[in-house]
Amino acid sequence: SGDSYDGIGMLKTTDGGDTWAVVGLETSQRIGKIAWDVTDPNVIHVAVSGGLFSTGPDRGMYRSTDAGSTWHQTLFVSNTTSGIDVVIDPSNGDNVYCAMWERLRGPGFRTVSGPTSQLWRSTDGGDTWATMTNGVPTGSDVARIGLAVAASSPSTIYSVFSRYTSASGTFLDGVYKSTNSGVSWTQVNGGSLGNPFSSFGWYFGQIRVSPTDPNTLFVLGVSLRRSTNGGVNWTTVTGSQHVDFHDIYIDPANSSRVLSGNDGGMYRSATGGGSWTKASDLPISQFYAITVDPQLPERIYGGTQDNSTLRTLTGALDDWDILIGGDGFTVIVDPTDSDIIYGEAQNGYIAKSTNGTNFSTIQDFGFERTNWHTPLRMDPSDRLTLYAGTFRVYRTTNGGSSWTVLSPDLTDGPGPGPLTLGTLTTIDVAPSDPNTIYTGSDDGNVYVTTDGGSGWTEIDAGLPTRYITRVTADFTDDAVCYVSISGYQLDEKQPHVFRTTNHGASWTDITGNLPDAPVNDVIVDPQSAQRLFVGTDVGVYMTNDLGGTWTKLGVGLPLSVVVDLELHDASRTLVAGTHGRSAFTLDVSTLGAVDAPTLSAGGSGSLQLAAPSPNPSRGTAVLSFSLPAAGPVQLEIHDVSGRRVRSLDQGTLAAGRYERHWDGRDESGAAVAAGVYFARLQAGSETRTVKLTRVR
Repeated sequence: SGDSYDGIGMLKTTDGGDTWAVVGLETSQRIGKIAWDVTDPNVIHVAVSGGLFSTGPDRGMYRSTDAGSTWHQTLFVSNTTSGIDVVIDPSNGDNVYCAMWERLRGPGFRTVSGPTSQLWRSTDGGDTWATMTNGVPTGSDVARIGLAVAASSPSTIYSVFSRYTSASGTFLDGVYKSTNSGVSWTQVNGGSLGNPFSSFGWYFGQIRVSPTDPNTLFVLGVSLRRSTNGGVNWTTVTGSQHVDFHDIYIDPANSSRVLSGNDGGMYRSATGGGSWTKASDLPISQFYAITVDPQLPERIYGGTQDNSTLRTLTGALDDWDILIGGDGFTVIVDPTDSDIIYGEAQNGYIAKSTNGTNFSTIQDFGFERTNWHTPLRMDPSDRLTLYAGTFRVYRTTNGGSSWTVLSPDLTDGPGPGPLTLGTLTTIDVAPSDPNTIYTGSDDGNVYVTTDGGSGWTEIDAGLPTRYITRVTADFTDDAVCYVSISGYQLDEKQPHVFRTTNHGASWTDITGNLPDAPVNDVIVDPQSAQRLFVGTDVGVYMTNDLGGTWTKLGVGLPLSVVVDLELHDASRTLVAGTHGRSAFTLDVSTLGAVDAPTLSAGGSGSLQLAAPSPNPSRGTAVLSFSLPAAGPVQLEIHDVSGRRVRSLDQGTLAAGRYERHWDGRDESGAAVAAGVYFARLQAGSETRTVKLTRVR
């Protein structure tokens, strides 16, 4: 879609999904579609979409003729034109059809159309390509395109086109049909199709045709539309399903059996789409925010993408209820009364419940420039005082009955593009002094007030000008604050965590050895002054020495984007809300207290892992480590996604100093790609990690 996260390339399984291996296209970032040549299963065509927020050559059409061992680019249109769809003639693998889409995003703009959004055809298996323009839309307003080939009549191909205008957004243009393998096309949709894409066709674009009937086809948008006469007439067959459709599968052995994937999960039909039943709930919720009830920690709340604000009263997997509709965001539970709950929907809608069930609107900031996820924070020392942020800070001192403006514009103002920019993204109130309030914005601004809002000072000098994901004030010293920063909207993967001890007059970079991925949240452990937890795009990490060394925390958390963390200190439970793999809890009671920083690499008296030498390296890198006591040891190399690349040591060693060498090869003996890697040393309960860079 127009908002997807990066991937890690092509993956392959040869054991039915038990294990997977990356088999190329690691720099593709996003892959639109994979198509197999059924006449030769070693031949695979892939539509690569590339970077969303950056231009580059890694996009277009790619082909493998050896089941994924090697890949070659067969079509490149431009550095902003993505491969978004590809289908193959099931009777003749030389006939390949693909859709290209001109699209690029930035913090304040979304380009989703252009003259290079076109259909292409190859009649020689991808060796050469030509555009298909006879009878289909062309021009600068052509947006995303979808394709489907009728297996029962392979010369019949369908395409669905969307267009973009500044007034209407991205809407469905129409369905087009070719009965001569793409030589010419005719628009076939009648008025009954309507516009299931609404105004955001960049989120959709799929068309599917029955493998047994070339006249039965589906168009997937906000709603699901079906035609049984080749596109002449259409009916809506959404039924009981959730909206926003992204894929369907029609069983070739029984075309009445249809599976549907949408923003609400997975559904199935035994009547060809006439009626639907939801499949079992899958752990795929995209949380934006997570909250634990202070008095009843078994109660967990979360705001989710397009699936409302949710709650479990028991902490179980199967008893989550909807509290507020729409897209859900921050939830705050009154620390003295579990029936008083504040929640949000998109763009600054705030509601409140006083009985734990029924919610009433207490504010809707839709009249102002607001972030999709409007920051909402309760004063830790006064449960009736809350703060919300648009481009400025609002405060209520009576639990939401009335709100007053507390600050001027704390951003750089509205951006020049069509997307909303110049909004606050995070607010925190210092627990030790409620007069100290920190804010961060989507355009890189950080402000502080130390007098309850009478005066505000910009304090982001020395910080990267990037999206501020979190400001977190220390528990005991209001002058100490932590800031996490994301370059995701600029296709920059570097992690950023900073610390100030003087209200932002100066900052110290404590990013350390965090993996190259955006950081989304910072939690200060109230029981250990040196311990921090961070949620990143590749999991949760912890430091016991204020960023001197970071280690990945816990086991069992899928490699996923962690957008929000919540620490319930009384029960020592850390909750991670992931954007795509639901929520997870971790018992951190065994971590113990940390009163002083632990020794970093190169010191003495604890497990030590020195910086690699040389670094960067193109030959062999030497890794030196020392063990304070005998015991089991694991030394492994991981890539930036957390995947283990090579094991260098696994066994029991005596206390002492050791060296191991990495020649830049993986377990199979193949040379790894140039880039950043991490050496991870674990001995007993201690872990050390250092960064390595491989160059060519």
